[in-house]
Amino acid sequence: MGFGDQLMGAGMARGAYARKELIAFGDEAHRNIIWDHNSEAIYRNNPNVARPGAENGGQNMVREFTLRWIPFYRSHRIYNREDSANERWIWNMDWRPIPGEMFFDDHEKAGAAAIGGDWIIIEPNVPPKRSAVNKLWPLDRYQWVADHLARDGHQIAQFQHPHMVVGLRKVKTLETKNFRRAAALVKRCKMVITAEGGLHHAAAAMSKPAVVLFGGFIPVSVTGYPTHENIAVGEACGKYVPCEHCTAAMASIAPEQVYEAAKRLLA
Repeated sequence: MGFGDQLMGAGMARGAYARKELIAFGDEAHRNIIWDHNSEAIYRNNPNVARPGAENGGQNMVREFTLRWIPFYRSHRIYNREDSANERWIWNMDWRPIPGEMFFDDHEKAGAAAIGGDWIIIEPNVPPKRSAVNKLWPLDRYQWVADHLARDGHQIAQFQHPHMVVGLRKVKTLETKNFRRAAALVKRCKMVITAEGGLHHAAAAMSKPAVVLFGGFIPVSVTGYPTHENIAVGEACGKYVPCEHCTAAMASIAPEQVYEAAKRLLA
């Protein structure tokens, strides 16, 4: 699981500090705050989230504040459970995401401001994890959308990052060595077009419109936001291994459909 999970956690933590609470993401026994390798990057500077070490009144605890425990951590995400026998996720259809938050320092804000803004960010790459192959939309279709939006007079940009595999032609590249940098740039953009994942959660957290390609992997109701144009196809199978159903679902999404969705948001 990646940055999107932490952003959903940040959404659940919204407003805690004002209530004199800190949200502890950890085990059901209320003994251990459990963070993974992506947690610090998302929760940095967040006044609502308790850091590891706060379990017994240690660091990140404030006098008269209480810990409110939520069992949301790696391998226990609430919105799904694993069906290992069938190599798939079973979705919790009662789950609804809340837009998260990120808190940038002055250096991060200045760095993003120096790059500019007002682009439409189109990101065809997906993070290298088990389900990635089932979220791929053909590059030539992303390119078609980029070309048509550019002809309409919009600035188009794509992230340049360590996991970049494919690149669009004739677009601005935004160097992003880490996810915080990418999110800070999203905050300055006009719109995001990408597959379901961490970047669409970042767009929601930054209150930015997005066209999100869900295909046939995960239901829009589970990780989608009503402020976005979410494009799904058929039943969401949850397969986290290469899946013909998911490949066909993504292939059935026409570039014209994405372009029209983008124009509705821009209007």
